[in-house]
Formats: sequence, structure tokens, C-alpha cells
Amino acid sequence: MLAKQTQSKALHWLGRQLFNSNKPETFLDPLVEQINPMWVQEYTPARVEQIIQETSDTKTLVLKPAGRWPGFEAGQHVNICIEIDGVRRQRTFSLSSSPILWQETGRISLTIKRLPGGLVTNWLHDHLETGAVIGLGDAFGEFRIPEPVQPVLFIAGGSGITPILSQLETMAAQDYRAPVTLLYYVRTSQDIIAREKLEALARRFSALTLEIIPTHEGTTPRFLNERDLDSVPGLKARQVYLCGPKGLMDLAGDLLAARGIAENDIHSTFFSAPAADLGDAPLGGEVQFSNSDLAASSEGDASLLDIAEASGLNPRHGCRMGICHQCSCRKTSGTVINRLTGKASGPGEETIQLCISVPRGPVSLDL
Repeated sequence: MLAKQTQSKALHWLGRQLFNSNKPETFLDPLVEQINPMWVQEYTPARVEQIIQETSDTKTLVLKPAGRWPGFEAGQHVNICIEIDGVRRQRTFSLSSSPILWQETGRISLTIKRLPGGLVTNWLHDHLETGAVIGLGDAFGEFRIPEPVQPVLFIAGGSGITPILSQLETMAAQDYRAPVTLLYYVRTSQDIIAREKLEALARRFSALTLEIIPTHEGTTPRFLNERDLDSVPGLKARQVYLCGPKGLMDLAGDLLAARGIAENDIHSTFFSAPAADLGDAPLGGEVQFSNSDLAASSEGDASLLDIAEASGLNPRHGCRMGICHQCSCRKTSGTVINRLTGKASGPGEETIQLCISVPRGPVSLDL
């Protein structure tokens, strides 16, 4: 046993020195990638089989991951990895297909909206072609279909429809027997993502009531309102799922709270991290990266992940919004504030998430 442990430690040390990796199986990835990128071990390779133009700024990527990918549940997210100008980039997207498609054909889909100024989304729209291979992480997230079966209300806005597409396809295939209503808000009729798929679902899935509401086709904006909620039978018995822009999420939360909908009956997923009120306490301080013999000063306006990257480090990360926990890191001393909750950590050793943590005073990290 001792010999095996020593050998493992030696391999891990060699991997870190040669390839900045703790996984011996990835040592030959740079060579293997040149022969067949689908053999890479550091992440699950996925080949782009089809690219579908959904709207002027939204595309669906149909991917075929390597068979070792473990699959997903409807409503979950996944990190993808691509290389742009020699730099590896990771971003988080919702899976828009049903897990049944993966189980039956080995294919999945991601529906991705171009973001103004977005490095990764713009590159995917402008440069990714069929036949290319991208990296795929394991699926994660708790935005899942209720079990046991219960009535559901989905409220989606814009590209927030993507995880809900996965859920609706799955519900239809499973002959979900409780009422399901989708209120889908889009700017104009030209901005409806997966319109044909949604209309086909409404025809074959008898439990589904579909309402698509353009918000900017009239003389005044038409947003979610009390009448929309009045149209949903048995609202108080429903599990409510929210996904979309922050304005819609906040409005929906206020209207639902006014109706007495319990917090534990409302499920949300975000495309950007919501920010809590951090109060008036001063933020910022010196950040020590103890494993790298580096230090950086902070004014409290950047996350620890941003600070680490600005210092030349490349910590593991994924979603950058506190969902995937890939950036979890050991804090050895100091206090940080969680940007999602506004809560302060303890002053001693604990695991924190770099992407949503801001230093409050001096902080030392195992990086």
C-alpha cells in the first residue's frame, strides 16, 4: 500500500510539473488531441453534429459526447470548455434537450444566445462549426422536475426557456399527469426560441398550457402581471419554476409572494449571479495566495476569482455564479463576504467559492 501511495504522489507531482494537472491519465492529452480529440481524458470531448439557427441571436448546438459522459437530469447545467486565441475558456449553459435523447441516441443540445460583448458566446456564434470538438463537464444543478408529480407553473423570459425545454420534453415523454402551464415572455415574435418545438409540445402534451407573450410589440411594454397569474388554475397548489432576466425574476418573485406562494415552492435558476445587499461594512484587503508566493490588493469591487486571475493564476472554475462549486478553495485565514447571500464567513479555515466571495480585510488562500 505504501509503495502505491508513493507512486501515486510521484505521478501527481510529475503531472503538476509537466501539465499542471493532478490526473496521470491526462499526461498524454496534448499528443492524443492531435491524433483524435475524442480520446482526450481531461474532460469529456463532445463533437458538434449540427448547428440550428433558432433566432437572429440564438443557436442550438447538437452535440455527441464521448460515451463515458455520465448524462444529466432535465433542467441541469453543464460547463463547456473551448480554446480561444490559445486560452482555454469555460462557460456554463443549460441543456435544452431531454435526457431521453441522450439515453436513446447519445446526443444532447445546448441552446446559446449571443451576449453583447460576450467573449465565449460570440466566438461560438461566429466560429464554431460542425465537426468541431469541445470539452464537456459533468452536469449539475437542482432545477429539476418535481417528484412526486405535482402541478407546475413555468415562468420564462428570453433564453431562460432553455432548461425548461428540457423539462417539458421530458414531462411529455413521461406522460406527466398533473397540469403544467408555461408563461414565456419574449421581446417580439421574432425572438421566440424553439417556437416550432414548443407548439408541437402543446399539441401532443395535453397537460400543457402554453402562453407566449411578446413584451415589446405594443405601444407600451407588456410585462408579467396579476392577470397572467389569475389565468393559472390552482396557482397556490403549483410548484413554480423561474428562469430569465433579473427584472422578470424579481417581478415574478414579488407577485408570487403577494399571492402567498411559499418560498420552498418557488425554484429559480440564474444566468448571472444575483447580488445581495452587502451593507456598509468596508470591503477589500490584501489577498495572499500561499501556494504561489503571491499577494494582491483588493478594493472590494472584485471577486476572489477575478483577483486570482488578475494575479496570473488560473484556478479551476466553471459557472462564475456560485452554482457549480468548481472554484471551491480552502481559505486558511481571514473573512470573506458571500455576494449571493451577503453573509460573512468565519475568520478561520474553511472552504469557500472564489467566484462569489469578496474579501473583508486580509485573506489567505490555498492557491
